[in-house]
Amino acid sequence: MSIKVSRPYEACNMTDVKKRFQQIHHEISTSVSAAKRDPQSVQLLAVSKTWPADALREVAALGQRQFGENYLQEALDKIDALADLDLEWHFIGPIQSNKTRDIAGHFDWVQSVDREKIARRLDEHRPDSLAPLNVCIQINIDEEETKSGTSPEKLLTLADYIATLDKLNLRGLMVIPSPKTPSPMKKTASHVLMNFFSNYVRNTRR
Repeated sequence: MSIKVSRPYEACNMTDVKKRFQQIHHEISTSVSAAKRDPQSVQLLAVSKTWPADALREVAALGQRQFGENYLQEALDKIDALADLDLEWHFIGPIQSNKTRDIAGHFDWVQSVDREKIARRLDEHRPDSLAPLNVCIQINIDEEETKSGTSPEKLLTLADYIATLDKLNLRGLMVIPSPKTPSPMKKTASHVLMNFFSNYVRNTRR
């Protein structure tokens, strides 16, 4: 499970970032302990779009390894500038088919796979020299017209297809409920989907 945190770069200074970083990790630690979960099962994903590479280097010095990017060219520039660091890069934005080669060749995770065509192209473009690409299926749980993502009804079909691709490793779901959806409904829908998907993964890996 990843927890995503994003804040505009202009609104922050590094002192604020350090304090917020420590606060978030304390909140994660407290929640994990209360839920009696393995601390390693929850990771913090820092959404770093619009943040310059130098700022990410400072955040990495605090211990943050996972960074999420929406904009491909901006991300590629940062990946190149920070190649000396042991970082894990996640692509979290909508994917155009003509961008799949660069995404497959430079990222460790893709969290926004929403159709077979994108999965197939990522698999085709993943270099043999790299480990299989970790992917999540993005679900448009509220079926909002302005959001990307497959419908819940098509989840299994897409998951079955991804399971046939050697260079992709299906790791989970990415769900962003509408802000208008009441919190209890968000939790219920997310839990149902995650439990369903977890059972699917256990059954297909036997």
